[in-house]
Amino acid sequence: MTYKFTSRSEKDTVELAQNIESEKFPNMVICLKGDLGSGKTIFTKGFAGSLGIEESVTSPTFNIIKEYTSGEMDLYHMDVYRLDGKVEELGIEEYYHKNGIVIIEWADMIPEYLPEERLEIKIKISEEAEDTRIFILTPIGKQYEDLCEAVL
Repeated sequence: MTYKFTSRSEKDTVELAQNIESEKFPNMVICLKGDLGSGKTIFTKGFAGSLGIEESVTSPTFNIIKEYTSGEMDLYHMDVYRLDGKVEELGIEEYYHKNGIVIIEWADMIPEYLPEERLEIKIKISEEAEDTRIFILTPIGKQYEDLCEAVL
């Protein structure tokens, strides 16, 4: 089953992230997919802020992985765009078991390295309105299905 959410502003995107964060659990993995400028980092900023992370959250495009440890739970923010699917030496899968939350931007580029259970979020830029984004949420696994039922 998939769920759809329409965001008409950055504020709406942040609110969606905050609602999902309110249902967080250890080892949660959120896989973000979408074109450049679709709102992946805005979503992550909203999620991090709701976790109580005070550091400035930016896209880890050149760092690949940024670790934020000042919030209620650790947040591991990944951007795998520049990896060309070559992730073996990074140990990404180890992060899935650190009792924190993993958010992966461009997750569709590394399908074979994603955990069996996860929340996939595809973000589409609306053709009708420049600020409107369509979020398609696909929960894979019972915990993620329950999460979507709770917040959408």
